[in-house]
Order: sequence, then C-alpha cells, then structure tokens
Amino acid sequence: MADLLYLVAGLALLLAVILPRLLQHVWLSPPPVLVLVGLGLGATPIADRVRFDPVKNGPIVEHVTELTVLIALMGVGLAIDRPIDLRSLASIRRWSPAWRLLAVTMPLCIAGVALLGWAAGIAPATALLLGAVLAPTDPVLASDVQVGAPTDPDAVESIEEIDEHDEVRFALSSEAGLNDGLAFPFVYAAILLATTSALGWGDLAHWVSWYLLGKIAVGVLAGLVVGWGLGKVAFGARSEPLRLAEHGESLLALAALLTAYGASEVCGGYGFLSVFTCALSVRATERHHEYHRAMHEVVERLERLLTLLVLLVLGVAMSRGLLAHLDWRAAGLALALVFVVRPAAGMAALAGTRSPSGGRLTGRERLAIAFFGVRGVGSVYYLAYAVGHADFAEARWLWSAVAFTIVLSVIVHGVLATPVMRHLEGRRAARGRLALD
Repeated sequence: MADLLYLVAGLALLLAVILPRLLQHVWLSPPPVLVLVGLGLGATPIADRVRFDPVKNGPIVEHVTELTVLIALMGVGLAIDRPIDLRSLASIRRWSPAWRLLAVTMPLCIAGVALLGWAAGIAPATALLLGAVLAPTDPVLASDVQVGAPTDPDAVESIEEIDEHDEVRFALSSEAGLNDGLAFPFVYAAILLATTSALGWGDLAHWVSWYLLGKIAVGVLAGLVVGWGLGKVAFGARSEPLRLAEHGESLLALAALLTAYGASEVCGGYGFLSVFTCALSVRATERHHEYHRAMHEVVERLERLLTLLVLLVLGVAMSRGLLAHLDWRAAGLALALVFVVRPAAGMAALAGTRSPSGGRLTGRERLAIAFFGVRGVGSVYYLAYAVGHADFAEARWLWSAVAFTIVLSVIVHGVLATPVMRHLEGRRAARGRLALD
C-alpha cells in the first residue's frame, strides 16, 4: 500500500502544479477534476490493495484533514485585507456580512439539517452531528470564491481603498475563516448527546459556559496574543536578525500557525479560531508590507498540495466503498442543504446588508454569498473527530452522507464558481463606469 500512497502523492503534486494553469481559461476549478481522477484511479487494478475504512483509519483521516484546514485558515487570514479593530464600532460594522452569516446562517443550517434528519428517522445525536459537520463552509475548497493574495502595498494609496470592491469574496472568506472554529460547540453537543443517557440543566449550562463561550474566548485570545507578539518581532524587533520581514523569511507563517494552534489547544480553546485570528493579528501589525504576500505564497502552495491529495484519496475511497451506506435519506439531505437550506438561510441573514461604501448588496450578490457555502475538508475532519470520541451507531452511514455531500458541493460549486464570479465582477465594473460617467 505504501507504493500506492507514493503514487497518489506524486499525482497530487503534479496536478497541483499543472491544473491551475490548465484550467485558468476554462469554467471549471481543480477540485471536481481531482475527485474524478481519484474515482478513475480507484477503479484501476492498482488500487485493489487499498482497504480504506474511515472508521478504522479515523485518526489518520483526522490529523491529515486537520493540518489541511489549519493551513487554509492561515492563508485566508493573511489574505483578507479589510482591517478589524474590536475597539471601533465602525470597524466592526465593516465585517457585518461575516457576523450575519455566523450568527444566523450557520445555526439555521445546523438546525435545518438536524431537523430534516430527525424527521427522516435518524437518531437525534446523529442528526445533530450531521448538521454540525456540514454547517461550516470550507476554507480549503472555496478558493475560487474567496479573496486572493494580500493586496500589493504599492497598489493602493490608503487603507480605505483596500478590499472594498468585492463584498461577495470578502463575506465568503471571512465566514470560512471563522465558522470552522464556531462549529465545534455543536459537534461537542452531539458527542455529549451520544454519550449521555439524559441531558440535564447542568449539562446544558456547562455546554453554554465552556464549549460555546469559554473555548471560543480562549481560542480568539490565544490567536491574538501569538499573532501580535510574532508580528511585533518580525516587523519591529530591535535586533536585526529577529526582523524576519526584512529577510523575507516566509516560514514564519507556519511557525505562527503551529504556535497559535498549540497554545490554544493546550489552554483548552478552539485551535481553528486561534489560527485564523493569529493570521489577522500578524497582518494588522504592519498591514502595508510585501512580507505578507511572501508568507501567503508559502501557505498557499502547501494548501494546494494537501487539498489535492485529500481529494484524490477521497475519490479513490468513493470507488472503494465509501458510499456503500448511501441511501435516500443521505442523498436527500445533501440536496436539501446545497440547494435549499444554505441558500435560504444565507438570504435571510443578508437581507438589508450594506457594503462599506454605503450601498446595499444587490440581490445577485446576496444570492451568490448565500449559495456558495462550499462543503469540504473541514467536514471530514469534524466527522473523524466526533466518531473517534463517541460511539455513533450510524457512523458508516454518516461517512457516506458526508462524502456524498462534499462531492455534490465540489461539482456544483466548482462548475458554477468561475462563471458566476466573472458575471458579478463584470456587473460591478459596469456600475463603476456608469458612476464615473
């Protein structure tokens, strides 16, 4: 099996280099292609020795997907140009789309999937876990609808010009960066429900006080402190060798990622939140500096490699029994989430939302933000984590349901992302020309 893993890793690296350039003029993103390549590879005799069991191999799946999500979160945090100052109400309002998507859309998606699953005869703990696993949008597979690299510091004259032109990409990026950590309390709620015969008020109070509030606060604080400290050293240390920004040592991004995640987890917080806030904090230390682009480039390359590797393995696994327990309930829930629950919840959250320039988001922009809730690697991580910490009777059914939902999202969103974003950018450019006239 080791030789097959080398082959898959080699193909992933090769495709990571070729696919983005090969598909740059095609209305198709790399993820759907990778899944199809994995399916084809899994159908060949060379994959006969593979016995991928996500339940038995849960720890491996958990750690590989965990690292992939962490790298993606660092990349998203470094890429977001729009500053946030928690001491300024005006600055907080500039992030309004993110708060709305987190406070309204994500809970509605969790509740919608859980209630539909429960109505279909799924056990309450399993239904809640499925809702929690599939609710967060993915920072890994959503690159086609997210912000790009950090803005070139020479391209703008003032901070007010940064990241104001594309509210759709900003909303989806900030949501993906934050909701991967905020889904964890509901995963823990499902684990608690699965391991406790009867939930009392004491259990609920503990969940709210620690899992919903305490661990979030610890994660955010750890990320802010680590990011601020490393940023101050890299950009302004008195000792010249410590000013890594001047030397272009971009591996600081990985050091910050691991330090923030480790510090948060040791203190009991949510590490995903810590990594994202750490990236924002490093970026805020010295916003107009080309060093951020160098760090982002390193993270982006690692993210691309790990993402394509995961997608190839997912494709192979699907052709080797991962979908064996797929039934009408799982397929129906996946279709409902992608085409009904997420878009409806997103539109409800974004009603009346204004852009920082003062105008309301157009209906097409709100629909795009609501629709492109990409499901991906984060869902695999959450499921592997939950199944490893509690006994869910329908664990194999859950794996089939989540895998089908991810593939559905990868194909639908992957095919539509490029044309939809080009259409919105064209309309935005047209409005800008009219305003100048």
